[in-house]
Amino acid sequence: MGNTIDMQEMRYLNLFENITGVRTMFCFKYNEAIIFCVPPKFMSKAIGEGGKNIKKMSYILRKKIKVVIAPNGISDAEAFVKAVITPLTFRNFEIKENEIIVTGGTNKAALIGRNKRRLLEMQEIIKDFFGKEFRVA
Repeated sequence: MGNTIDMQEMRYLNLFENITGVRTMFCFKYNEAIIFCVPPKFMSKAIGEGGKNIKKMSYILRKKIKVVIAPNGISDAEAFVKAVITPLTFRNFEIKENEIIVTGGTNKAALIGRNKRRLLEMQEIIKDFFGKEFRVA
């Protein structure tokens, strides 16, 4: 994962750690939301009782906050993509040699987004985490 962290992401990560008590190094933006990746054993601690940590961060940053489980490898790619694009769904998920293909079905346009914004964001996320190309079919 060759993701470089800019100053704004560093601030998000520090705030996340101060509020939740969970240290993570993975933070990115997707669809106007800030998404943090945490290990599975710290998921409930990061969210907090009744979602209080997420609500507090959302109030402070005035943005939607999501917490997803950090993938351990390419085998976790489908669950990771599904967690990131929720509430959208996809019909089929396929991993080939150097690309990941998602079949959109009726909500293909929503997966791509206006001016391909969501597609470009997801391509960058998949490249950082798995080193593969991303495509919506």
